[in-house]
Amino acid sequence: QVRLVESGGGLVQPGGSLRLSCAASGFSLGDFAIGWFRQAPGKEREWISCITALSGTTYYTNSVKGRFTISRGFTFSRVETKGTVALDMNNVKFDDTAAYYCATGKRCSSDSGIEAIDSWGQGTQVTVSS
Repeated sequence: QVRLVESGGGLVQPGGSLRLSCAASGFSLGDFAIGWFRQAPGKEREWISCITALSGTTYYTNSVKGRFTISRGFTFSRVETKGTVALDMNNVKFDDTAAYYCATGKRCSSDSGIEAIDSWGQGTQVTVSS
C-alpha cells in the first residue's frame, strides 16, 4: 500500500527558499510518477511538478519553472520500492502560499501533471509572508 508523508512546510519571506519533502513507500518494482500539487484558499488544486521514478524526467507548470526544482531518490526492490521526493522552492512569492500535496500515479504529463493518480499525502502548509 502506497504511503506518502509530506514535511518541510512553514513560514517564509518573499524571495526566500524552502524545501519540501515527501517520504514515499509501498511501491512495487517498476516505473511510476510522483509529484506535487498545491491548493490555495478558495482556489482549485493546481499541479506544480512531476518526476518519473526510474528516469528522473521532470515536468513543471509554467508558474514555477526556473524557481522550483523537483528531485527524487528511490531504492528499487521486488519487496518494496521507497524513497523521497523533494521540492526546492526558491525566490518564493506571495502567490506560492498554499497547502502542498504529494501525489503519485501512472505517468507524468505536461498537460495534466500526473495521469491516473492513485495516492495523495496529507499535505503541508507553505505561507509566504513578510
